[in-house]
Amino acid sequence: MANKIQIFDTTLRDGEQVPGCKLNTKEKIELALKLEELGVDIIEAGFPISSPGDFASVSEIAKIIKNATVCGLSRAVQKDIESAAAALKDAVRPRIHTGIGTSDLHIKAKFNATREEILERAAQAVKWAKNFVDDVEFYAEDAGRTDNDYLARVVEKVIAAGATVVNIPDTTGYCLPHEYGEKIAYLMNNVPNIDKAILSCHCHNDLGLATANSIAGAIAGARQIECTINGLGERAGNTSLEEVVMVIKQHKELGFYTDVNSKLLNPMSQLVADTMRMQVQPNKAIVGANAFSHSSGIHQDGFLKNALTYEIIDPADVGACGSKIVLTARSGRSALAHRFRKLGYEFNRDEVDALYEKFLKVADSRKEVNDEDLIEMANTFQGATLTQ
Repeated sequence: MANKIQIFDTTLRDGEQVPGCKLNTKEKIELALKLEELGVDIIEAGFPISSPGDFASVSEIAKIIKNATVCGLSRAVQKDIESAAAALKDAVRPRIHTGIGTSDLHIKAKFNATREEILERAAQAVKWAKNFVDDVEFYAEDAGRTDNDYLARVVEKVIAAGATVVNIPDTTGYCLPHEYGEKIAYLMNNVPNIDKAILSCHCHNDLGLATANSIAGAIAGARQIECTINGLGERAGNTSLEEVVMVIKQHKELGFYTDVNSKLLNPMSQLVADTMRMQVQPNKAIVGANAFSHSSGIHQDGFLKNALTYEIIDPADVGACGSKIVLTARSGRSALAHRFRKLGYEFNRDEVDALYEKFLKVADSRKEVNDEDLIEMANTFQGATLTQ
């Protein structure tokens, strides 16, 4: 039987931390409603105590979201937790997400504390949160660089205090996939009360490994992945929601599924890009403008014979407009003939050969040959043929 992977979207919280991506309450509400329509399980709406505006946004989102869990972030500080609880009071499914750094670097450099003191602060934060909501998620910040034995003690302690989800963040994006997977597996095998909570992956992309690490974590036993639309987030970003969803959908042998409607991924990506004023890089997996574009002649020829030769995803499955044959100096005759046919011109092989020589001269002078160039080329060629 397939295992569901809960999708925890933090576009409105971690994604909004990108410089220039600040959202107002109206924008947050619009995106939250679309995220719920997309089918995410949890929407992290913000960090209520951080500003009056963020408190208001979380509060308004809590009032309108009916199906997804609405989550508010806090530090392991009583006032933070009380603020999150107040913002979430009208939510149908509220969750408080609280936590503290657990690596020795964080314990000493940030908190000037001891491991034992952090253990107590972690458990106390969960107990405070449980006074307000049943669903409490604890994050062990910098878990990626936390000693596994100590991390297991933290996880056991917060679950005993009432945590329903325990987040194991690779906060700096440092872990290799096998290391992160082994960390999750260690916790699954060495925390006595692990059956009382869900482990969650929250991976950053500093080394470009966020998606790989999250999938490795799920394979090892985690059942929630924290991610953002377009991979937005602090520094180099977070795990990309669209990548995780499509890895799970394409690799059925993993035995996982999500409730995300993949056909809404491209429209959601564009909405987030426009609203947050952060355009998607063209070569971004799944939702980039070039994700289904082919410009190499070898690729184009194979694709035109059978799309599966160079596309593992049907563009329609992710809400994309379709595949695209891009004509450049690297394109071949089959792609050129294909584009002429789409424009209403039928040429035989000899004619295509003649046109191809003209095409290459144009292609060498610019980055891409467009339809206007092809129409002019075809009309000139036909006109010359008629006068001969």
